[in-house]
Amino acid sequence: MMKNISEFISEKLDNLFGIQKNVELNRPNNDFGDYSTNIAMQISGIVKKSPLEIAQIIVSELKTLDYIENATVDGPGFINITVKPKFLEQYLTSQWTDRYGSNDSGNGKIVVIDFPSPNMAKPYSVGHLRPGNQGWAAKRLMEETGWKVITDNHLGDYGAPFGIWTAGFLRYSNEEKLNTEGVYELGRIYIKTKADLDAEKEQGKSELANEVQNWLMKLEAGDIEARNFSHKFNQISLDHIHEIMSRLRISTDYELGEAFFASRGKEIVRELVETGAASKNEDGSVIINLEDEGIETPMLIQKSNGTALYATTDIATLEYREKNWKPDRVIYCVGAEQQFHFNQLFAVAKKMGYNTEFIHLWFGIIDQLNEDGTRKKMSSRKGVVLMNELLDTAEARARGIIENRDVSEEDIKTIALGAIKFSDFMADRRTNILFNWDTIFALSGFSGPYVQYSAVRVNKILNDNQINQIDTSIYEYKEEKDILLKLIDYPDVIALSARDLEPHKIATYLFELSKIMNRYYESTPVATGDVDEIQKEARLVVLQKVSHVFRHGLSMLGIDIPKSM
Repeated sequence: MMKNISEFISEKLDNLFGIQKNVELNRPNNDFGDYSTNIAMQISGIVKKSPLEIAQIIVSELKTLDYIENATVDGPGFINITVKPKFLEQYLTSQWTDRYGSNDSGNGKIVVIDFPSPNMAKPYSVGHLRPGNQGWAAKRLMEETGWKVITDNHLGDYGAPFGIWTAGFLRYSNEEKLNTEGVYELGRIYIKTKADLDAEKEQGKSELANEVQNWLMKLEAGDIEARNFSHKFNQISLDHIHEIMSRLRISTDYELGEAFFASRGKEIVRELVETGAASKNEDGSVIINLEDEGIETPMLIQKSNGTALYATTDIATLEYREKNWKPDRVIYCVGAEQQFHFNQLFAVAKKMGYNTEFIHLWFGIIDQLNEDGTRKKMSSRKGVVLMNELLDTAEARARGIIENRDVSEEDIKTIALGAIKFSDFMADRRTNILFNWDTIFALSGFSGPYVQYSAVRVNKILNDNQINQIDTSIYEYKEEKDILLKLIDYPDVIALSARDLEPHKIATYLFELSKIMNRYYESTPVATGDVDEIQKEARLVVLQKVSHVFRHGLSMLGIDIPKSM
């Protein structure tokens, strides 16, 4: 709709003033109309007329259109436009398809999305909630805008964690504990060993640190005992990761972790040194100078003892993806703390001759409230931190809000997961989010359950009433106008969210649609009371479109709609 009006005004600017300019329309407060523009003020200096005079000319032209209910000038030259409700419905119907909200702007180009990529050294924690949520949303947005998507769970299954696990296991654990506690025993070993390493360093000692490095060296050398330990620990951790990903309802096409790339990474380091692209320091470590890319700090790509680093496997990952998948774009869904690393990595990619578009889709941390009301990063010392515990607690909360209603266990899980995920999209991903149980499960505010309930309510009305294909051409859609305007906005919301990788815009849109629907129900009966067949049919058809948008929008966020609630 906005496009139609924009193009009409642009055409008039050309005809009347000889100006070729795209006209941007906004959605003002309802008191001012449906759409507005300040184009008259923008071109005033060019055409040498006052904004008021230009606006009045444009308004007179707009009033010639049969679908314009009113057009007025406000203030020094704002143009406010009101569209007839019936035409809004006709326009929406003309645009409607089963893929409403989707588009093919990606034109079949290939995008690799790297997520959730947890470190296998400890149990899946709340720290990887955002990589999973944001990564899945990026995947869905790319799919719905015509990209060919490849997802890769780049596991942290190599390097220091293995050495810490093995040295710690031999010192502090045994097979019985490992078989009983699994990944949680590995987590305990990791935390205990890391603490001892820090204490040892403070004392100026290195016995445990040497053990850790020796096991890393053995693994890189192909030592059978080291490989057996690595396989055992990684399998325990991987089974746990798959369990959590299943509960989060996310998955990836590939799981090519750091271990897969370590050997080739070291070969690339040697090749870069040989070609002069990288240089070896006196202590044996290897760096790539990035000053020509505007980064003063060189990237360390190999330790002095020859072992691989994150950077070592990352450059091998770059090469593998370029050779095997030939992506046009690669999106890394990793927290804000890794911004400098990815700045360096993308500069290295450029030096290696890759022209791919690399994006670090970063996000803030998850905060929780301290007892004194201040915010602090969520940690195990302050309550839930392990993902299994978080999801268990969420499901218990979901059972509380449904009271004694007949809701299935599957729907309870859907409500719980929806609340957790939606909380991630309540603000721009680049901000820290505040995790508050009361807020994320609120049934009367900006929350997942509030939006889910709105969708369930629409679906129940549709399930309880049949659409009969009655002619509704005489219906005016006055009561549905706010709904129609909002539905017409939806494709633009998806397009902008995909363009900027900002799924919070979808969450905000769905919340606003939910509020509009709740106001609608308060004033307008759909299938009860003194509603004739034409009114009922027209309203049900609009609700059918609302149902589609709720389902489609929530699916972009990785959220399902429960059958009942």
